[in-house]
Amino acid sequence: MRQPFRIPFLTSVFAVAAFAAALHAAAPPAAAAQKTELKAKPATSFKKPIKKLPLSKETIACLECHRESATPAATKQWEGSRHAVAGVGCYECHSAAKTSPTAFEHNGFSITVLVSPRDCGKCHAKETKEFEASHHAKAGQILGSLDNVLGEVAEGIPAANSGCKQCHGGVVKVTGPGKFDAATWPNTGIGRINPDGSRGSCSACHSRHAFSSSVARQPENCGKCHLGPDHPQAEIYAESKHGIAYRAKIGEMNLDSKSWVLGKDYSAAPTCATCHMSATPELPLTHDVGARISWTLRPEVSQKLENSETRRADMQKVCANCHGANWVQGHYAQYDAAVSLYNDKFAIPAKAIMKKLRDAGKLTPTPFDEKLEWTYYELWHHEGRRARMGAAMMGPDYTQWHGFYEVAKNFYTEFLPQAEELLPGVTADVKAMDDHKWLQGLSKEDRAKIESYYQKRYGK
Repeated sequence: MRQPFRIPFLTSVFAVAAFAAALHAAAPPAAAAQKTELKAKPATSFKKPIKKLPLSKETIACLECHRESATPAATKQWEGSRHAVAGVGCYECHSAAKTSPTAFEHNGFSITVLVSPRDCGKCHAKETKEFEASHHAKAGQILGSLDNVLGEVAEGIPAANSGCKQCHGGVVKVTGPGKFDAATWPNTGIGRINPDGSRGSCSACHSRHAFSSSVARQPENCGKCHLGPDHPQAEIYAESKHGIAYRAKIGEMNLDSKSWVLGKDYSAAPTCATCHMSATPELPLTHDVGARISWTLRPEVSQKLENSETRRADMQKVCANCHGANWVQGHYAQYDAAVSLYNDKFAIPAKAIMKKLRDAGKLTPTPFDEKLEWTYYELWHHEGRRARMGAAMMGPDYTQWHGFYEVAKNFYTEFLPQAEELLPGVTADVKAMDDHKWLQGLSKEDRAKIESYYQKRYGK
């Protein structure tokens, strides 16, 4: 039996930075809340202590309890936030209409503990709209996917609740005023499906209660979800020159900058946010994390996305801040060649074989009840993704040994033999392809070259 692929968690990790409201420009609180002033403890995340904050009476009432006894650490985090500077406090975010599905009465106030993107969008409309158009907002759609069959059926629902849904998001169910189904809450999955109908969780990237942009800009933030055997962007970034430069130069990244424009506010290294979201001299900040991605590497066969050339041109504008035109074009030529190799040599032939087996009635309609289905799934979902993502992000070890080597080993020693066992002759057309003719045996001259090389280099 094949041994499961294991990847160590590295301290430098990649992030495809994800959604959250851009809190560096927080708007004033709702007009309905009356203002007063409250002396605050110095906020350690700013160079100058904040002496007075214009806070609503409702927020002050919250702080009188929460600052000292209820949730003092959360309150302290908020005190160092840009929300606090702008006078946006507890009540401004947590107040809820009595008709809200998550509202409940608390010390004379109608509040909610689940602050959704719709709530954040009252101040951060642009960021919310961009996020709604992103692939992140659709992450909860895994609930009806093949992956979810593994999570909820083959593995078990508790595994999916504590695993898959904590990244992708799940449907949050309300059981009563201020009460939630424990199987669905807590959850800060990026595509969380909220009781108010909105999708997502700003705090997936801008952690409560500081909601810091500097946290969202760091690759470790994205590494909560983007790592592991099927999407190891964290590990790939860590081994890349980008990740090495970030770790070595983290003190020069100016992560607390309000604008954080590449080439203006920092130049030491790119993070996930730099490439996928953040501003450059030519591009604005966006919360659509896929706006600059031209390929989708998720499916069995890689596909170009709609408007791929425009998307690619924007990403290349980011690259051009550090790299010359020849370098950028050369990288994309290598990347495209690797993706095409995976598609043409392995993915398309394997998918065709699976279709022939299903059409011949050699596979049942139930997924994962036959060994070949597991083999095929890992071929594209694990090994194939690693190869493609490694090429995209310049991680040579993930492109080669964790990627194409594993693809080839699986394809030739497991997938083809298992398919042939189910339906003799089903792999004949594939084996006859030029890419696979080497299976018929290397020529005497080719073998001699290999033997000569090893003799010269290793003495044997």
